[in-house]
Amino acid sequence: MMITFTGQSPQLLRGPYNGRPNGYCARMYKEYFGLRDVPFSITPDPRYVYMSPHHREALGHLLYGTGEDGGFVQITGEVGTGKTTLIRTLLEQQLPEVDVALILNPRLNVPEFLAAICDELRVANPRPAASLKQLVDALNAHLLKTHALGKRTVLIVDEAQHLSRDVLEQVRLLTNLETHRHKLLRIMLVGQPELRDLLARKDLRQLAQRITARYHLASLNRQQTREYVMHRLQVAGGKPALFTNAALRDIYRLTHGTPRLINIICDRALLGAYGQGKPQVTRAILRHAAQEVLDQGARSRREGRVSELWPWLAMLGASVALGASLYLGKPYLDRVLPAEAAAVTAADDSQTNPEPVVPQSVAVVPPPTAEPAPPSAVPGPEPTRPEYWLAEAAALTQLANLWGVKMADGDGIQCMDLNSRGLRCLSGSAGWSELRGFNLPVTLTLNTPDGNAYVAVRRLESGNALLLSDRGETTVSIGSLSEQWTGDFQIIWRPQVKATYIGPDSEQSAIRWLLKRLEIAEGSAAGIVSLPYRYDAAVRERVRRFQDSRGLEADGLVGARTMIHLNALAPEAGAPVLVAKAGKG
Repeated sequence: MMITFTGQSPQLLRGPYNGRPNGYCARMYKEYFGLRDVPFSITPDPRYVYMSPHHREALGHLLYGTGEDGGFVQITGEVGTGKTTLIRTLLEQQLPEVDVALILNPRLNVPEFLAAICDELRVANPRPAASLKQLVDALNAHLLKTHALGKRTVLIVDEAQHLSRDVLEQVRLLTNLETHRHKLLRIMLVGQPELRDLLARKDLRQLAQRITARYHLASLNRQQTREYVMHRLQVAGGKPALFTNAALRDIYRLTHGTPRLINIICDRALLGAYGQGKPQVTRAILRHAAQEVLDQGARSRREGRVSELWPWLAMLGASVALGASLYLGKPYLDRVLPAEAAAVTAADDSQTNPEPVVPQSVAVVPPPTAEPAPPSAVPGPEPTRPEYWLAEAAALTQLANLWGVKMADGDGIQCMDLNSRGLRCLSGSAGWSELRGFNLPVTLTLNTPDGNAYVAVRRLESGNALLLSDRGETTVSIGSLSEQWTGDFQIIWRPQVKATYIGPDSEQSAIRWLLKRLEIAEGSAAGIVSLPYRYDAAVRERVRRFQDSRGLEADGLVGARTMIHLNALAPEAGAPVLVAKAGKG
């Protein structure tokens, strides 16, 4: 199909696309490029899911949460990384014997939240003035009935960062609905990174400790961005050459691998190529599309408007200052408004025959009368801030350095930034005993007069803590730290297996690693574990016993905390430790 344009030079179609609705233009460029479908729609269509390694692992966590031994799963990711699409992909799996309650709008109070769950599961409940007890009793009765039929029930909350503190406490109470062997309700919280910050609050630590699997969904890298675009074109029946290589390189630079931005920019770029009658999206077309989508010119336009107004603002200020000089005399003007007075004098000098200025309603302000200054106390010395009080990013940087990962403080690193370096980060609340059990250097959150501060603890020994900073090491007593420690911590660790949890659906290599570590914990030599490697009821019971011996929540599932303790049984050579020998310090 060939389209000929006449008249003005082709431009990207703007706004309402020359009076046509968006769907009309999408259909037009779809036909123009011979596509079966619009490839870059922002709707969460599972057909177009590109499963990067990050997305596969995130989906694995969701599938784990629906399994027989699934528990409490937390998935986070930046805006537009594909979290909702992953939920839709999970629902497309048509998992047998699984009922799902999906909450898409979490801005609810507690009764509304419970009622929404009941509605999703088609639970009959008294309306309209049902009490919390009536709602919970109705839900519990339904869950028991479903469990008796051999089915599992899963609650998924999208945009969970918007949950209120009261609703989160109700979520914790829902985890108590169980038989003597099984949880009746499996819960998944999916949200933006703010969800992690929310659950890290000290008053929500009971809920955070019940989370058995966590995963942060990262954006796509450069190669994955290219593959993502090619994948969506292929699904829609398009040719790979619809985007030039230069345009593909720019897509990553403009979007930083965020799928939603990729979709929006690529969709507008295809429309631009269609509008110009071009056979493919060039770099220039892509940049033009990005400028419209991202509105990169907004700032320059705002600055332009300010620069246009500035001469008028300057004239207004000069007029007010000149009026004041006529009423109050130039000496007062020189004293009170020296900069404005200089500007007026310069303006007078530049005019041979200046026009007389008639002031317009200038308020007369009398010169301020001098008052004796009150006696001032002699200021004392500024309190010295300890050099080992750090910003959060600086404290994490100190820990990363111990693992041989060099990152500048200015990068503002967060836990999720360490995933690409083969490290993991665990945040939560604990006491000194649990930190010794982890046996890894740790950052602590302190409550100080200036707000929160962070310290990087390298080692515990003889009742003291060795703290790290850019200026070296400082020894502080554990007692003095305890007075300011909020109980919140972060540790960096390196998994010995490629998994962030181990359960029935885990790979054979991960289960084999677990079995060998359990042998060490049980006092037997780690020998050859025979095939097949199953995470059966017997293994789960062994995991429970190990967790109970370490003071962990004995749920029989290997999450981050349990895996760290298993790592400590046979640490990698050269790995940093918190105490010279576990259990002492």
